[in-house]
Amino acid sequence: MPQVYKPEFKRKLVRLHLEEGRSYKSLTQEYGVSKSAISKWVELFSNAGKD
Repeated sequence: MPQVYKPEFKRKLVRLHLEEGRSYKSLTQEYGVSKSAISKWVELFSNAGKD
């Protein structure tokens, strides 16, 4: 069964990547979330405000 993450947690990782310049690798190591999941969230949250 896949891991389910709360939206607040997803936004936190997206913010760390976009605003603080944290790499996917460092976030993966620190939080145990795959690079593909984080990159998907970044795309999702980045596109959310473009409608």
